[in-house]
Amino acid sequence: MRNKWRPANLYLVAVFAVLYAPIFYLMFYSFNSGGTMHGFESFTWEWYAEVFQDTRLLIIVLNTLVIALLSAAISTILGVVGALAITHVRRHRRRKALLSLNNVLIVSPDVIIGASFLILFTMIGIRLGFTSVLLSHIAFSVPIAVLMILPKLEEMSPTLVDAARDLGASRLDVLTKVILPFIRPGIFAGFFMALTYSLDDFAVTFFVTGNGYATLAVEIYSRARQGISLSINALSTLIFLFTIILVTGYYFINRRGAKQVGWEAGK
Repeated sequence: MRNKWRPANLYLVAVFAVLYAPIFYLMFYSFNSGGTMHGFESFTWEWYAEVFQDTRLLIIVLNTLVIALLSAAISTILGVVGALAITHVRRHRRRKALLSLNNVLIVSPDVIIGASFLILFTMIGIRLGFTSVLLSHIAFSVPIAVLMILPKLEEMSPTLVDAARDLGASRLDVLTKVILPFIRPGIFAGFFMALTYSLDDFAVTFFVTGNGYATLAVEIYSRARQGISLSINALSTLIFLFTIILVTGYYFINRRGAKQVGWEAGK
């Protein structure tokens, strides 16, 4: 019982309370029939119905999902290629340099990245809209996918590849029947993380969206500037729940991958 109330545990509870209290406050008032966030009158689904009746908003939701799925899929494929290339670099300094370059887009401020993409697209003549948003999301999702996939590649024993080659497997067979099945949990983890980052991104997307095209994050920001509307609360609640589902899926995939590795190691 004493261990449960250690200072470290109390600090952790306080941190989670500070982080999640505003979210739960927002979610609670998304069911308020009063239309304000000051006094709860009665329970209602009115604001959720308003969200689903808004045709423009549904189109923006579709745009966001298409961008997120496409960017996550493409960045995961590029992440697999990048992780394989990094593992084949033998010199420690070169590998460290490649990893540092890979992490630049992760540690760089989103405002700088967004402004850089805006300047780049303007210079090369790419019209701001679907293409510019997709390219920018792929760019900042690839390093995330690489970081998810690379540890699984480093866990794989080189003897697996050597044994496959000794048995006459071609390079394509080694890749598709040995390497990819082994790193599958990392691939799924990279896909889900890239998908989550794409859905939640605002700063970069804000710079590269054009007139007539928007994602959910940008739309919520523009609506919040116009005044308080509990439809924003309802929309934010739906996004939060969808993100929770993605994170839960990522957790179970990782857990399943760990069990599979443990089972294979015990054979």
